[in-house]
Formats: sequence, C-alpha cells, structure tokens
Amino acid sequence: MTNQVFLDPFRKGRPGDLARQVAAQILAGPHLAVLTTANPDGSPQASVIFVKPDGHDILFSTVKGRRKTANMRRDPRVSLLVHSLPGASGEITYAVISGTVELTDDPGGSFHRVMYDLHMGGATPPPEPGAERLTVRLRPHHTYAPPAYTAGPE
Repeated sequence: MTNQVFLDPFRKGRPGDLARQVAAQILAGPHLAVLTTANPDGSPQASVIFVKPDGHDILFSTVKGRRKTANMRRDPRVSLLVHSLPGASGEITYAVISGTVELTDDPGGSFHRVMYDLHMGGATPPPEPGAERLTVRLRPHHTYAPPAYTAGPE
C-alpha cells in the first residue's frame, strides 16, 4: 500500500461555455445519448434515447407508462450523457448535461416521427397501437465535458 493520492485529471472539466460548445458539437454529429432518471427508491434508471437540440434545450420523445416517463413526472431532474461516435469531426469525447424536464402531449406522435426520420434515415416508425406519445424538453442547468485528451510521449 502507498500513501500516494491519485489526482483525477477529469475531476474538473472544461469551463461552462466550452463544455456547452463540446455538447453542441457532439449533438451536431453522430452520437449516442443515454438518459438517466431516478427510480422511486433513488436508484438510477438509464435509457438509450434519440435527442434533438432546440436552441439551448434538448428534445426527445417518450411514451406514457414507461419507467423513465413515470420517473420524470415524479422527479423532473435528469442527466443526459452524450458521447460522440467516430466521424469527420475528429475528437471522440462526451458531455453530461444535467437539468430539469417538461413533458407535453404529442398527439398523433408527430414529434416522434420527426425524431425517427432524423435518426433512422427516413424510415417509418413501427406501429404503436394505443401508445400515447409525449415530447420531453430538457432545460440544461449544468454541462460537464472532460478536458481535451492529449496523448503523452510514447
């Protein structure tokens, strides 16, 4: 055992404006998004979702009755991890966006069709008999992005 203290270089991320820029760059290209909500017992519940930026906010679609929907109605505080995927932009990184959500009805699932078109290359969404769609607006309060990775000497 040693008494050395590990200094985590990722404990402090990029300053706020730069973190928001990183998140915007990730959302503009190929990315993966994971929403985390809190279950009634406080444990985390994570879902892979499709998201769409809308100014400073982020939009996504969900269905009434799903666990994440019930969690967001009970506690509107969420965390969204967005991770870049390989593409032309270069840097592979991630950002975590924390904030609160507002849920509104999406009669006929029109916003869901927009999201499906955006993320599934124009494919038609599968039928969802009886599903009641909602549009969710995430209003960010804090964004974290790690410092840019720089390779050390080899």
